Amino acid sequence: MVVTACPLDCPDGCTLEVTVDGDRITRIDAAPGNPITDGWICAKVRKQAERVHGPARLRTPLVRTGPKGSGSFREATWDEALDLVAAAIRRAIDEHGPASVVPYSYNSSAGVLANVLPDRLWRRLGASQVQHTICAATAGQAYADTYGRMLAADPRDVVHSNLVVVWGANPSASNTHFPPLVTQAVRDHGAAVVVVDPRRTPMAARADVHLALRPGTDVVLALAVAAHLQREDLLDLDFLARHVDGVDEYLDNARPWSLDRAAEVCGLAADDIAAFAERYASTRPAMLRIGWGLERNRNGGSACRAVLALPLLCGHFGTVGSGVLASTSKAAPVDAGRAERVGAPAPPRRAVNMNQLGALLCGELDGPPAAVLVVQGANPAVMNPAQVAVLAGLGRDDLFTVVHDQVLTDTAAFADVVLPATTHFEVDDVATSYGTYALQRIVRVIPPVGESRPNAAVIAGLAVRLGFDAADFDDDPARTIDTIVEGGVEGGVEGLRELRAPGETVGFVDVFPTFVDRRARLHAPGTELPLPRFVPLDDLEHPLTLLTPATARTVNSMFGEFNAPPFVVSMSTNDAASRGLVDGARVRVFNERAALEMPVHIDPNVRDGVCVIPKGLWRRDGAGGLTANALCPDTLSDLASGACFNDARVDVRPGA
Repeated sequence: MVVTACPLDCPDGCTLEVTVDGDRITRIDAAPGNPITDGWICAKVRKQAERVHGPARLRTPLVRTGPKGSGSFREATWDEALDLVAAAIRRAIDEHGPASVVPYSYNSSAGVLANVLPDRLWRRLGASQVQHTICAATAGQAYADTYGRMLAADPRDVVHSNLVVVWGANPSASNTHFPPLVTQAVRDHGAAVVVVDPRRTPMAARADVHLALRPGTDVVLALAVAAHLQREDLLDLDFLARHVDGVDEYLDNARPWSLDRAAEVCGLAADDIAAFAERYASTRPAMLRIGWGLERNRNGGSACRAVLALPLLCGHFGTVGSGVLASTSKAAPVDAGRAERVGAPAPPRRAVNMNQLGALLCGELDGPPAAVLVVQGANPAVMNPAQVAVLAGLGRDDLFTVVHDQVLTDTAAFADVVLPATTHFEVDDVATSYGTYALQRIVRVIPPVGESRPNAAVIAGLAVRLGFDAADFDDDPARTIDTIVEGGVEGGVEGLRELRAPGETVGFVDVFPTFVDRRARLHAPGTELPLPRFVPLDDLEHPLTLLTPATARTVNSMFGEFNAPPFVVSMSTNDAASRGLVDGARVRVFNERAALEMPVHIDPNVRDGVCVIPKGLWRRDGAGGLTANALCPDTLSDLASGACFNDARVDVRPGA
């Protein structure tokens, strides 16, 4: 058995115990000793050997032989494949300049080494810089604007909370080791739980209070709570005076949101908003677990900032069990920049928003055309908004596309060259966490399957072909880890280093905002920090808001090749009845962007005015080769230009 770590896109950061027979993984389970994940792991990872050794696994480089999107390829050697890629890059630079090379990498499901050498090559080459804005950019910027780099609370401290507020998160699907901590707080000392979410998630079903607000109105609810706190003299004025700037301006901005006005906009009862505000102000210690669901719309930045203001207004800091549970990644002693401080200064680069890949590929953005697209650790054909445009762009005959992945994804089907990638069981690396205070070593469990290679090896091979010094693209993981990880990794548990102990990240006692005065900011005159505001989105022709949440069966589109959730649209009993729909009927989900046909599932956990299609489905799962993202706009949020998936408005009618 080998102890390693899971780097997949999840806050938990599980330590894994992997059983191997020869070169094959036979069992994956939780390794003992991890303070949060000891005991069990999610079903997705438990089944991951099916991806590692399954029939969909890519084992050799491939070169396209048929039309784009057909999935017709022949096997090739690595030398032939990399020569083709390098020639295409050189040709693109000669004809259109380096910005015509577009490296689209996300790698949220890989270790810290995944982007080190790729970033170096594309920076030195002057390729377009694709900004990682599709997830967490808006929420992360909102937190930074409010608290700087102050460390978030430790999730282990929630067991001391008397009130837990889960806002815009579904931890039962995507943070599975968190709900037991909440359950412990409820069991041990009667903690109350409030969930704010349009859907009746499993945690909402068990909560004391579920505020099922309309999507996109989180900012209104938070501002109304702030205004009510002021009217009822429930603000912690002493804490605000000592620790927070911009309070008066912020409260002036919130004051117009009366309970009745907010209730009408949010689709809630005014009394329920007041009761929540009063409970939150009076219960101590209180912990806020803010998720990423509330960032995914035009008001996302305002929503996150307004919600993050509430612990400040009530002074919910200073004791264990209080504060904000947000990303813990700021504690990781990892600085990829240390590996980049070599060589000559890089040329200027064109910035491209990840959410607008379709517009870029279709020639709708300023600058040179996209001539070469290099995709690593991403599947934009199904995971990006404006899917119809993305597919049209990927289908261009004059676009040379390279995909480096573990399986033949929907994006890889459009590639000119496909390169087989290693999984995290086949490499040495380091895993950081955004939901725990731990740094872990990823240990190679088995040799690379087939001819698969990690990102660094692929980029090193390309760099040499493009004329760069091989010494500057050394792909030895041990040397890179020594360069970018301060203090190493090894800890008490094999390969695990605890970065903070429970009770060591109590806000405004152990950790403070990192602004010069160590004060949090609700408003900062003279800066580009606007006050939260609400922009309505009315669409009478398409009255339902489409949500596309993660599920317990997939990590984004990962595992979709064998473990996809059903391709159905879920809607409330009332919305289905008003349209004459019965459970299981074939329906048409449509807006001005696209139309999809699928079965309908009548779900009492979905509020009126909302419908739900699962995230992470593949094109083959539904008729017409489209997924829910064909219905989603590529508009940008009000902060950090984040994705607006939840601004998709649709209608649902009987199918043909």
